[in-house]
Amino acid sequence: MPVRSSELVRHGRAFALACFAVLVAGAAQAAPHGESGEGSSFPPFDPSHFASNLFWLAITFAALYWLMSTVALPRVGEILEERSAKISGDLDQANAMQAKAEEMAQAYERALAEARKNAQGIAQQAREAGAKASDAQRHATEADLAAKLAAAEATIAQTKDAAMRNVRDLGTDIAVAIVTKLTGQAPTAAEASAAVDQALTRG
Repeated sequence: MPVRSSELVRHGRAFALACFAVLVAGAAQAAPHGESGEGSSFPPFDPSHFASNLFWLAITFAALYWLMSTVALPRVGEILEERSAKISGDLDQANAMQAKAEEMAQAYERALAEARKNAQGIAQQAREAGAKASDAQRHATEADLAAKLAAAEATIAQTKDAAMRNVRDLGTDIAVAIVTKLTGQAPTAAEASAAVDQALTRG
C-alpha cells in the first residue's frame, strides 16, 4: 500500500514531538541530581544552565521540526509517491503486455487450427483428384486393351479365314490330282470343291 506524503508528515511530527518530550523529561529528571552533587560534571545537566538549555532546545527543535515538516518529509513523500506511481505504471504495462501476449497466443492457436483444417481439406482434395485420375487412367487403359483385343481377334479371324481358304484350295487341287491318277478322269472343280467341303465339315 503506498505511503502518502501527508501521512508521512503526520508521523514525522508525532515522532519529533515524542523525542522532544523525552528530552525534556530527561533534562527535568537530571536537574535534582545536579543540585545534590558537588559541582556539575556535565554542563547541560547543570541547574544554572537549565533554562537556557530548554530555550535553545526549543529553538533547535522548532527549526528541525519546521525543516523536516516543510522540506525533508514532503520531499520523501513525493519520492515515495513517484516510486509508487512508477511501480503502478510498470505493473499496468506488464499486465497489458501479458494480455497482448495471451491474445497473440490465441491468434496463433486459431491460425494453427485453421492451417490444419486447410491441410486436411487439401489432402482430401488431392486424394479425390488422385482417385479420379486413377479411375480415368484405368478406364482409358481398359478401353485401349479392349480395342487392341478386338483388333487382334479381327486379325486372327481374317488370318484363319485366309488359311482355311488356302487349305480348301490346296485340298481341292490335291483331290483333283488324286482322282485323276486313280480313275484316269479329272473331276470338275465344283465336284472337287464339294468333296473337300464335305470332308472339312466332317472333320
